[in-house]
Amino acid sequence: MKNTRKLVFMALLLSVSLVLHYVEGWIPVPIPAPGVKLGLANIVTMVTIVLFGFKETFILVILRSFTSSILGGAISSFLFSIVGGTLSAIIMYLLYFHNKEYFSLMGISIVGAIFHNIGQLFVASILIFNFSIFTYLPILMLSGIITGYFVGLSAKYILKVLSKHLKFIEKEI
Repeated sequence: MKNTRKLVFMALLLSVSLVLHYVEGWIPVPIPAPGVKLGLANIVTMVTIVLFGFKETFILVILRSFTSSILGGAISSFLFSIVGGTLSAIIMYLLYFHNKEYFSLMGISIVGAIFHNIGQLFVASILIFNFSIFTYLPILMLSGIITGYFVGLSAKYILKVLSKHLKFIEKEI
């Protein structure tokens, strides 16, 4: 029963992240800069890190990147998503499990958002054969700070609700 509940919960997390990714496309971003997004699906990444750990988070990021690209993207969107998402998940995992006494969930999410942007700029620089695209990093860092804080705050409140209402998660994971 333990594995079945975990599988169902992971499927729900994947579904929620895909819906958030899709809905995010409808929300206008007030910063007129290409590539700036809210990163709502990363709320689910943060929740998965806290509840399950790295292996499950890695699987979730891979499945989300692959599925969202199939449903409405191109191979380039898959590359941006997989590199940014994986780098972000690795950094957030390391900060959460090895330095959480120094970082809040909001701080971890901010660092994750910045590394997500770095990963995406790396892919862009390879695709266009020009590393000068990294001059765009300050704008993306500023947006990463703002959106990362929001994502971390959202994850914090979601985890608070989950811990109250889904007691089986702590017992079986």
